[in-house]
Amino acid sequence: MGIDRFIMRFAGSVILVSLALAYWHSQNWLWLTAFVGANLFQSSFTGLCPLAMVLKRFGFKASCAFE
Repeated sequence: MGIDRFIMRFAGSVILVSLALAYWHSQNWLWLTAFVGANLFQSSFTGLCPLAMVLKRFGFKASCAFE
């Protein structure tokens, strides 16, 4: 699996979990959703993604977006 797909799966999972936690626990979990969304937004412009850098060090193969 490439870095692009892993990042999309990871971000989607974090967003869904934080929305569920906001619904059942505390609305403060929406800040996590906002953080993930802001990080995805900025990485679409800059190509800089902290998770992509970590995954490269662990040997994941680079995909077209994070080369």
